[in-house]
Amino acid sequence: MTNGNRRPGPSAPVAVRPSRSFLNDAGVRAVLFQILAMAMVIAVGWFLVDNTLYNLASRNIQTGFDYLTRESGFAIGETLIPYSATSTYATALWVGVLNTLKVSLIGIVFATLIGVVIGVARLSSNWLLARLATIYVESLRNVPVLLQLFFWYGLITEVLPSPRQAMQPIEGVFLSNRGFKMPVPADHAAWWAALVAFLVAVVIVRVLMIRANRIQERTGERPRTLLPGLGLLIGLPLVAWAVFGAPTALDTPALKGFNFVGGLSVSPEFAALTLGLTLYTAAFIAETVRSGIQAVGKGQWEAAAALGLKPGVTMRLIILPQALRVIVPPTTSQFLNLTKNSSLAVAIGYPDIVSVANTTLNQTGQAIENIALIMLAYLTVSLTISAFMNWYNKRIALVER
Repeated sequence: MTNGNRRPGPSAPVAVRPSRSFLNDAGVRAVLFQILAMAMVIAVGWFLVDNTLYNLASRNIQTGFDYLTRESGFAIGETLIPYSATSTYATALWVGVLNTLKVSLIGIVFATLIGVVIGVARLSSNWLLARLATIYVESLRNVPVLLQLFFWYGLITEVLPSPRQAMQPIEGVFLSNRGFKMPVPADHAAWWAALVAFLVAVVIVRVLMIRANRIQERTGERPRTLLPGLGLLIGLPLVAWAVFGAPTALDTPALKGFNFVGGLSVSPEFAALTLGLTLYTAAFIAETVRSGIQAVGKGQWEAAAALGLKPGVTMRLIILPQALRVIVPPTTSQFLNLTKNSSLAVAIGYPDIVSVANTTLNQTGQAIENIALIMLAYLTVSLTISAFMNWYNKRIALVER
């Protein structure tokens, strides 16, 4: 028999967890490094600001934005809002912002239209059409945009005749080295009513298209929207125009002295800037459209042909909607480039935000504030365009099932 009292054997070693410093934690180190980096950025920024303010004060240079409320004392040739030399600097800068927006928006619309047409033409089976589109793209893409602005400005101001010998391609339209003059409807409440009716028609057509999409998803059949939409877009403004008096009077330009008065006037600076930016950017958009179309598989073309669809219908309803996911992101960059390239307007005398801010800077001597306002204006416009295009890109993105 064995004795119940056993001698205990050697006990198993107890694992001792080594002490660990909090600096060995990767998460802690990451947060710490970010805090240190942020502190360094703040310190450098504070040093630059403090040093700049000290240097400005030592040279008796005024700082701040109080000058915006003072009288500007200079005229601006093109304005979208009432402005005179007695207006404030803030109003002058706002005029420059609006002029920049005008050029940018018009340029974006026409550059997109021209770019899509040229991009599709490059893929045409017509040899001559495809080669002409290629020449357009390769020529305009490889010439600096500033030179193109000088070319168009010189063409308008040097080649076209003076107002007294102005060219008249259409009755009431005059082309001269002072710009383009054309008749417009005389100011009347009916035209404003027609504009409001058109905007209302756009909203109604959009609602009809959404409703048609839902019906198609539910039943497989799509109600007709083309003819009702055109009827609303054309008919509703006509009805509003007729109800408010149906005016037909035109404000026609007439030569008085050395220039035309009346009608719609397009200055040589605005025309040259818009033409240069539009045609230059359209060449890049055309290449984007071409690459987007080629990114769609050939099977899509073959399937559409097997269904008996015509090439135009295939391109509009099948190929382009799929190509948009490739086209939209780089096209957004081109929109931003066009907007930023509008700052070259100062080279041909168009009063954009850069030109107006430079004049303000020369009169007030407050360079930092004016440059900051220019940067803020372009940053705001660029971020707005980016946000809209990103929203549109997400809206048209293909959803995997």
